[in-house]
Amino acid sequence: MPKYVVRTGAARSLGLLTSPGSTLYARGARIVARTERGLEVGEVLCEATEQASAQLDQPGRGQILRAMTSEDEHELSRLHAQERREFETCRRLIAEHDLPMKLVDVEHIFGGERVVFYYLSENRVDFRDLVKALAAEFQTRIEMRQIGVRDEAKLLADYGDCGKPVCCNTHLTAMPPVSMKMAKLQKATLDPTKISGRCGRLKCCLRYEYDVYEELQRVLPAVGQHVVTGRGRARVLAQEILAQQLLVEMEDHRRVLIDANEILTVIAS
Repeated sequence: MPKYVVRTGAARSLGLLTSPGSTLYARGARIVARTERGLEVGEVLCEATEQASAQLDQPGRGQILRAMTSEDEHELSRLHAQERREFETCRRLIAEHDLPMKLVDVEHIFGGERVVFYYLSENRVDFRDLVKALAAEFQTRIEMRQIGVRDEAKLLADYGDCGKPVCCNTHLTAMPPVSMKMAKLQKATLDPTKISGRCGRLKCCLRYEYDVYEELQRVLPAVGQHVVTGRGRARVLAQEILAQQLLVEMEDHRRVLIDANEILTVIAS
């Protein structure tokens, strides 16, 4: 039985879904599947090979039912229009109940099993009365899901400063931890407006090359260390990590840029 890695839902969750019989699906195929959440629309990313499956952390499970039909597309468009009305209704009820929460997005599951409301809040919110009012309004199961600002970008953002679709909205399955240390090591500008993403937090892409920078830096003498080169003794002033070069000050106070392979000995401090 063929098995595929499939992306489903507003949160773009990844799952390992089986396909009954001998039906095969190409990358990018839009399908209707039965998952733990109910009937959902998804996109086939690749065949679930052993290597691909090993990259997924706790993937969802389910079964592909069929390729999307024109009727399915029409129903999906109808649900998207309905989501806009559900969003406005929920926002009105939040105001009526005076709840400290910001509604971000709404997702109506394709099969109608539930409606998921995504919201931001600094504190825990008692939304029991809100859920009762929403359930009475829409006559279906209501799910309230609290998210963070990075999740908000994943749901709503479009393009980043690079001109491409934001990573969290495309290929990222988990939000990697990013710190200012990573920006400093890569000599990125420390201007918050330049290194912050659509979510207002440090850009995820600062994480991509950090491991390589760390590995390359380990083989370079640290700033402040004294070294012996073919030109004489010197003190390291700065590192050019990717170029594997060092700015050093020679004994006659000349500052020169040398390749790391010119270092003969690092003098222990």
